[in-house]
Amino acid sequence: MSINVVEKIDDLVKVKSVLVSVSDKSGLDKFIPRLVEINPEIKILSTGGTYGKIKEILGKAADTCLTQVSDYTGQPETQGGLVKTLDFKIYLGLLTETYNDSHQSDIERTQAVPIDMVVVNLYPFKETISKSDVTVEQARGNIDIGGPCMIRASAKNFLRVAPVVDPSDYEMIISEIKANNGMTSLDLRFRLAQKAFDHTAVYDRAIADFLKQQAFSDVSGCYKK
Repeated sequence: MSINVVEKIDDLVKVKSVLVSVSDKSGLDKFIPRLVEINPEIKILSTGGTYGKIKEILGKAADTCLTQVSDYTGQPETQGGLVKTLDFKIYLGLLTETYNDSHQSDIERTQAVPIDMVVVNLYPFKETISKSDVTVEQARGNIDIGGPCMIRASAKNFLRVAPVVDPSDYEMIISEIKANNGMTSLDLRFRLAQKAFDHTAVYDRAIADFLKQQAFSDVSGCYKK
């Protein structure tokens, strides 16, 4: 297998397109309007409850900048939100490299959009399993799939994409973007990538530890009628 080696990147990348899908919606009421203020032409992709929250926050301004992921991909969310963001156009937008001609050709062919920032945090698995009466099935239902995939893809491509996983970083990120005329720096993207991979590592460790502690009889008993 040949490995793509990147030899040219941009230090500063303008935040034109943002994908937002969060379990913890704290801080969005300040973060999203300030992103729009910095770049009034910004495009925001979002899903489910996050889309509804951003629409509420932005009011009429949402009409020009906010799009549901399902409308962008042409694939409706599955029942219960089981599949929302696992789509070729999403991951092409996350992983594409600016100076890769093949990637740019794929972008043009699919009419995808390069995504410059991903704002994602995960289903509350730790909070769920901390309950004394939690069942294996309840825990299983709170294992996030699309979220970690988006975080990993954006963090891998920190050369161009800013992965944002912690609401406490919103103020710092806005400050740096504003100082750079609406752009993220490579230094910021790299720092966010470090935090993003740590975020998914801790999440996966919690899942693995929980499952390891369960007796198979308890697991199988959840599904027997």
